[in-house]
Amino acid sequence: MTGGRPLYLHEYQPKSQLVVEKHEVLRPKFPAIDVHGHFAAIYSDLWLKEFNRSTRPDLDETVEMFRRNGIKRVVNLDGFWDGFMGMTTDYILDSLRRHEDFFINFVSVNTEKAKESGFESYVRKHLTESREKGFRGIKLFKHVSIMVIGEDGRFVPGRNIPVDDPRLAVIWKTAAELDMPVLIHIGDPVAFFDPVDGNNERYEELISHPEWQYHKPGMYTFQELMEMQERLLANNPDTTFIVAHVGSYPENLGFVSKCLDKYPNMYIDIAERINELGRQPYTSRKFFYKYQDRILFGTDAFPWGMDYRYPLYFRFLETWDEYFPVYGRWNIYGIGLEDEILEKVYYKNAERVLKL
Repeated sequence: MTGGRPLYLHEYQPKSQLVVEKHEVLRPKFPAIDVHGHFAAIYSDLWLKEFNRSTRPDLDETVEMFRRNGIKRVVNLDGFWDGFMGMTTDYILDSLRRHEDFFINFVSVNTEKAKESGFESYVRKHLTESREKGFRGIKLFKHVSIMVIGEDGRFVPGRNIPVDDPRLAVIWKTAAELDMPVLIHIGDPVAFFDPVDGNNERYEELISHPEWQYHKPGMYTFQELMEMQERLLANNPDTTFIVAHVGSYPENLGFVSKCLDKYPNMYIDIAERINELGRQPYTSRKFFYKYQDRILFGTDAFPWGMDYRYPLYFRFLETWDEYFPVYGRWNIYGIGLEDEILEKVYYKNAERVLKL
């Protein structure tokens, strides 16, 4: 009771009395490549408001932060396209030029143009020129499928063009021809697609972030998205896909395993999902062991806060620590991976997929 009344849910923050071993891991056992990073805040105002920042991060300080955390290279997924927020791809590359040995840049595609004539020509020209400039891969955001442009020009939940739409086929075909892997965000946590009620395990998040609520009329269901994902992989066997966030479905590693077994062109990253993986440590450890050649290290990195976030990933991957906090309501467990697997996850798989 608080002040003679029952607690509200957001006021309940229990402190565990469990006493177990704790191992701080401030640097990875092997220098890592983070394949899932967002650095547009360095050269634009994107992400500033979301992170309550008033000034852009310094490029040199950002790179130093990553290097002191044992990260030898990062993928910048914020290459976008000419005209995005008034920028050009040349401007983006020039903004990071001082550390071009550190950043691996991915370009995106303006899929809004798929609803217009001339889309195929646009895609081929844009991706070919981007490859010639040094972009190593392609990033497709969740604005395909589950986000649409609202009246104020910002993306909001809605039923957009599906990822397996035939109009987008030119992207996947050109990616294969140019040997550019596609890192794609298709699904969000399953709970985001469920009713926001007392049975929803992410109730607190969804109340705080109503823009994450997809249980609405006119939205795709999670099952529909997974069916699209499978068709995308099946219809484009020559295209290498890195399906972000543990193949869209970390809550069901059995499903992700079946996809990896069926589609040799599929890889996954673990970005922003160690909370899901770490609450099922036995299943996760078996999963990492079986698919050690298909899992890439990624965190959804930004130019801030990585001194706090990276050690959580390292601790999850490298230790047997029990019941330690990350973010959100539940605690997680480490999975104590062997060195051979750690090397692959931290950097070897990325080097192979990205041809580094």
